[in-house]
Amino acid sequence: MPHSKSEVRSVCVYCGSSFGDNAAYKQAAHDLGQVLAGAGIRLVYGGGGVGLMGETARAVHEANGSVLGIMPQFLRSREILFDDVETRVVTNMHERKMMMFEESDAFVVMPGGVGTLEEVVELLSWRRLDLHKKPIIFLNINGFWEPFFVLIRHMLKAQFTPENFMQTYVSVNSVEEVLPAIARVAANDIQIDTRSVI
Repeated sequence: MPHSKSEVRSVCVYCGSSFGDNAAYKQAAHDLGQVLAGAGIRLVYGGGGVGLMGETARAVHEANGSVLGIMPQFLRSREILFDDVETRVVTNMHERKMMMFEESDAFVVMPGGVGTLEEVVELLSWRRLDLHKKPIIFLNINGFWEPFFVLIRHMLKAQFTPENFMQTYVSVNSVEEVLPAIARVAANDIQIDTRSVI
């Protein structure tokens, strides 16, 4: 596997606090957790025990992997803190997002709602502004992120977003492709064809 633990030790996973309408999302969350644990990579996530968040964290934990959850105080009851893993409770969403960013070497974006979208758009914006070079990988299960990619193409066509924005992320269709994609980006050994990314 083309992955260096010295380069990528922690991966942040953004995903929904529900399971969505397709069992494939839950299965992918479980499989991703097992893959991370098997590779000795720590999961950093939002701290919840529900939905895809909880499924990913439980899969890592049950495989004896390392997990760091980061939960804002006001969401403790809504997202149901997963007490079996290390969790840091912070004061607000901004602190949560900054800590997740600082504690992670790469990011995986699974299906989710507006919260997941908000997190990844900020991350992409920071990358666009050259504030970081950390890999951003969309796990595009069943084409979930295709409408978002259509919007990006629309912004490129309208010349509000430059072509080199396509260098800020990679989209893969299966869990098995996630760690190889992270490793390629982390090694700066990737040339992205904008037609194949989306």
